[in-house]
Amino acid sequence: MLPLPLVVTARVDLILVLVSLLALWTRLSHLGYPSAVVFDEVYYGQFVSLYMKRVFFIDDSGPPLGHMILALGAYLGGFDGNFLWNRIGAEYPSTVNVWCLRLLPALCGALCVPLVYLLTLELRFSHLSALGAALLLLLENSLIVQSRFMLLESVLIFFVLLAFFSYLRFHNAPTSSWSRCSWLLLSGVSCGAAVGVKYMGVFSYLLLLGVASAHTWKLIGDRTVSHMHVLVQCACRLACLVVVPILLYVFWFYVHLSILNRSGPHDQLMSSAFQASLQGGLSRITQGQPLEVAYGSQVTLRNSASQPIPCWLHSHKANYPIRYESGRGSSHQQQITCYPFKDVNNWWIVKDPGRQQLVVDTPPRPIRHGDVIQLLHGMTSRFLNSHDVAAPMSPHAQEVSGYIDFNVSMPAQNLWRVDISNRGAESEVWKTILSEVRLVHVNTSAVLKLSGVPLSDWGFRQLEVVAEKLFKGHSSSLGWTVEEHRYGTSQEQKEREAELHSPTHIDVDRKISFWAKFVELQWKMLTLKQEESEHKYSSGPLEWITMETNIAYWLHASTNAQIHLIGNPVSWGVANLSLLAYQLLATVYLLRRRRGFKDLPDGAWDQFLSLGCVCVGGWLVNFVPFLLMDKTLFLYHYLPALCYLHLLSPALVEHAHTHLLSSVTYQRAMCMCASAILLSVFLSYQTFSPLTYGRPELSANQLQGLKWKETWDILYRRR
Repeated sequence: MLPLPLVVTARVDLILVLVSLLALWTRLSHLGYPSAVVFDEVYYGQFVSLYMKRVFFIDDSGPPLGHMILALGAYLGGFDGNFLWNRIGAEYPSTVNVWCLRLLPALCGALCVPLVYLLTLELRFSHLSALGAALLLLLENSLIVQSRFMLLESVLIFFVLLAFFSYLRFHNAPTSSWSRCSWLLLSGVSCGAAVGVKYMGVFSYLLLLGVASAHTWKLIGDRTVSHMHVLVQCACRLACLVVVPILLYVFWFYVHLSILNRSGPHDQLMSSAFQASLQGGLSRITQGQPLEVAYGSQVTLRNSASQPIPCWLHSHKANYPIRYESGRGSSHQQQITCYPFKDVNNWWIVKDPGRQQLVVDTPPRPIRHGDVIQLLHGMTSRFLNSHDVAAPMSPHAQEVSGYIDFNVSMPAQNLWRVDISNRGAESEVWKTILSEVRLVHVNTSAVLKLSGVPLSDWGFRQLEVVAEKLFKGHSSSLGWTVEEHRYGTSQEQKEREAELHSPTHIDVDRKISFWAKFVELQWKMLTLKQEESEHKYSSGPLEWITMETNIAYWLHASTNAQIHLIGNPVSWGVANLSLLAYQLLATVYLLRRRRGFKDLPDGAWDQFLSLGCVCVGGWLVNFVPFLLMDKTLFLYHYLPALCYLHLLSPALVEHAHTHLLSSVTYQRAMCMCASAILLSVFLSYQTFSPLTYGRPELSANQLQGLKWKETWDILYRRR
């Protein structure tokens, strides 16, 4: 029998509880205010609505986990996606639960405060330093603002801090501890989540891998540990810190693609096979199409490239001009272009060169890799042709035309060889949607290609198609995919034209695997270049250090109430001083150690190095890459780097107090200075809180008084 009474003993860190409650209060109080779209909520809200409607989209700025977290909050609040995210400041209707939309980012922002407290303890600093780091994060106005709206920086910072805390808890735990491996696994999961929220998470993930690699290298050199133990430890670290994040990264996309199974506005950026896997859109058009392309098939040919825009092989009743603007002559034959819209003039008939028949046999004769074909334009009955005439906009390449016999000693050269570039075997059959083909001109060995150059007005600004002899490797502009397909049954021209509007339905399963969709989506996200434009509140990395800029997030339509992304000037200055002080101290220590002077015992030196690796290293990896980026940047990109400096400041003060100041008087003076700085941080937070929370409303003179720098853009109305 169990001894009675049963007693449970618990140790509670009251300081940790207190800072956690304060963090929840600063981040969650009046979360629904303002009940209007705030800055980048107009951007992220569009994706949330698409999630609610399960409509496919591409966001080239990052992976899908962050969007899914925002969508989860919207789902919990009963949001149905029916809100038009068209402008900043638009009022949310009463049917939209604004509090739930912003809840999860606010929770993540609040949890960052106790995480910094715990992380400082894992770096082997005192509870007093941990409290100082927590207070700096707690009272950082910019972090509060970024946490209180439907934005992703607070979510990213939360997972990054959790990853480092979990790893250091694993590293510091006794080898015999049963929970040790669970901390390592949690660290790997957090790394996968950080990268899944924003690609910026890769910077901190690589830093953590570097720290873990250094610890593992030290473990390998420890002769007191058995070979088997070293092997098991290395395998565990590899599995948890490398394999788990990779698997999770793929898993986020699996969930993303499973949810977004409906056709949407970004469909045409993807391949025909990808589009056909979505409900509605192309899948509605292509459902039941014949799978195998045969002689007599009527097809539309979509170019595999999505740049500059998706388009289809096209012709119309217009000829190339006899002479171009440059004075060069042309064949004056029918124009062949690539047209970015669905059109009846996109239809072509695949013909057997040895027969006059334009209908599909019974049974159909499928076309295979290496077969020679002719392509007849469905509406004008002109054969796709190329010859040794310079293309209109790309004179280094051959002109492609719809052949017209002008009796000028220019014979037809209209034979094309089908080259299936993604074939699995040499006798591969040309398949609808699934096959990517290159059409090789038999007479000249040139390949049909989208040059992407717009034609002049005589070509209606449609995109130029050429035949190019010299090409290096694989290019998506050389590939063509059969998107819409029907088996032709009419030999006569008028009957054929009518037939182009009535596809034959033959049920065919045309699903593509998740891996194919994952790889294609990754490639599109990495290669899709959206036009970058200057923004009123964009800024450069060097401006972030001294906070030369701010961002106006929201302004009330009729009063002076407003919200700005603006940091706490005092804590921002303390962060910069701490960074400089650590670098100077590290330089002095290293030079003196090189000369044989050891100012610190080995334990304190290791602690100092760990602090630098995590905090200074974290700042570097989250700041330096932005110096190399050619994209529009904003102040909020600096917030992950800033968090590392807030972690550094109190720890550096403790280091100086313990190891540099031997006099009790100096130590007391430092404690008084630290207290005064924390008081200044609080007063600064309180001063700028009207711009952080949007209330209370300030007068024009009060707002002008908050403009501590001329470069800050504080808005106000005089009454």
